[in-house]
Amino acid sequence: MSDSLDEALPEKSKSQIKREMHALVDLGKKLTGLNPDQLALLPLTDMLRKALADAPKHKSHIANKRHMQYISKLLRDQDIAYIESFLEQINSASRHYNERFHALEQWRDKLANEGDVALAEFILLYPEADRQHLRQLIRQAQQEAAQQKPPAACRKIFKYIREIDELQRGLR
Repeated sequence: MSDSLDEALPEKSKSQIKREMHALVDLGKKLTGLNPDQLALLPLTDMLRKALADAPKHKSHIANKRHMQYISKLLRDQDIAYIESFLEQINSASRHYNERFHALEQWRDKLANEGDVALAEFILLYPEADRQHLRQLIRQAQQEAAQQKPPAACRKIFKYIREIDELQRGLR
């Protein structure tokens, strides 16, 4: 019986194992670049959190390399897919981040131009948003546009809806 199980599972090649280990080292390097607030949002073990906090202490090349290998060893027990998706959401160079940013810009423009109709749609998507605060900002933005003033209220709308979006996605 055990012979048939061994035959059913294909063995990984040495090259595949090395690629996976190098990917974990790269992921560890990305994690060491995060600030403590961002790391707090990830479900990591205490040992990994301590290793990530100790990473800047290793100055020499070989000590840093050895520590990165230790971090990659600790990463084996983590939810790698979740960590990678989190990093993609906060990485401003990623496609996912840019799409989200553009969607928020479109919401800002829609709220400033359409007013209460767009606000009702926005509240359906983001129920935790403060309707009164947004309505106030929308009216300010419309007044600024009518008087051809700089769009300070539009910037405030964008900042607020970005905070709401990040809260909903668990990035704050």
